[in-house]
Amino acid sequence: MATDQRDGSDGASALNVVVVHGGMDRASSFGRVARCLPEFPLVRYDRRGYGRSIDAGVVPIEGHVDDLLSIIGQDQVVLFGHSMGAVVALMAAERRPDLVRSVLAYETPLPWESWWPKPAGGVVEPRSVADDAERFMRRMVGDRIWDRLPAQSRADRRAEGEALRADLRSLGTDRPLFDPASLVMPILSAAGAGTTWWHLRASKELALSVLDGELVVVAGASHGAHLSHPGPTADLVRQAYGRVVSGPRSR
Repeated sequence: MATDQRDGSDGASALNVVVVHGGMDRASSFGRVARCLPEFPLVRYDRRGYGRSIDAGVVPIEGHVDDLLSIIGQDQVVLFGHSMGAVVALMAAERRPDLVRSVLAYETPLPWESWWPKPAGGVVEPRSVADDAERFMRRMVGDRIWDRLPAQSRADRRAEGEALRADLRSLGTDRPLFDPASLVMPILSAAGAGTTWWHLRASKELALSVLDGELVVVAGASHGAHLSHPGPTADLVRQAYGRVVSGPRSR
């Protein structure tokens, strides 16, 4: 079971905001965002196989949804899901619309769509799960930042390769993992202006396909907006929370 981390608030907010991180990430990556949100009770946790939950084993995406719903309990919440975490959040919202009041979904992958880029064909040289994890991280943060990480940090990230592979297997499907038409709560679908064309298209299509959706594009940001743009990311959380108070938007 993933471990739970709570940040303080001034008591002005009645709902917890639960953060669900993406692949090869962890709760601590959202620390700067949390510091920008002193008014909210923010719940962060490491999904199974990552960070402090690396010893909790590896599960498919349905297991991550179960974990999230266990953390929510019977509380009404706002969910903030990043990348793979957004899929987990939306699946949880579909299962418990009585508890999930709104969702901030940042760059939700939609690999079951025909236009989503497919892996290149041909023979692929076998790699260890640790090498897969390092390759993914180098692609996300760049070689310079990766090479400057302490040796223990690099080793910790390489050890998360099994969890990464499980995430990718869960997303390697032609079957939609959630039904946008079933999502009745407000969905704030966000993307960075500097992201890939497929993440931007997915964010636009999600906003259009749900009953009460809105697209927000963060200027200057890319996929890791919570790291590079913590202030604007915190504003997205405020916007998602505000939608609970303001009610449905007119299209």
